[in-house]
Amino acid sequence: MSTGIQTIIDEMLTDFLTENGYELVDVEYVKEGSNWFLRIYVDKDGGIDIEDCSRISEYASAKLDEKDPIPTAYFLEVSSPGAERPLRKPEDIHKAVGKHVFMTTYENIDGSKEIEGKLLSFDGEQLVIQTGKAKSTIPYAKVASARLAIVF
Repeated sequence: MSTGIQTIIDEMLTDFLTENGYELVDVEYVKEGSNWFLRIYVDKDGGIDIEDCSRISEYASAKLDEKDPIPTAYFLEVSSPGAERPLRKPEDIHKAVGKHVFMTTYENIDGSKEIEGKLLSFDGEQLVIQTGKAKSTIPYAKVASARLAIVF
């Protein structure tokens, strides 16, 4: 996705979202088949419902019509990030300490580029994940992607 579109959406919505107790989790602008989709993932303490999504969608739609930052036709979707929400920012990772996570890395860490387990700590530079009886220390700079994971 274009980082430019993510930045534009972030700037357009952050004040409104913050004032109303919401958090912008992620923005996707993707082509699926012949259609483009702008997906805005939002959350709040206690989770969001359909009324929250509708309210945010109406505000975002009006702002997008006013600013018109995307030249192609697209479908706008606003939703919850779900149970396996992405961990994009350092603050997201701090909030996930003590929870089960799945991460991919840019290079092998302890023999793998994928690590799943309980996030024990994050000091801003290093993450420590418990995987079974072993612990893996991962430099934050080597994390390609991270998300919460559900344990079955």
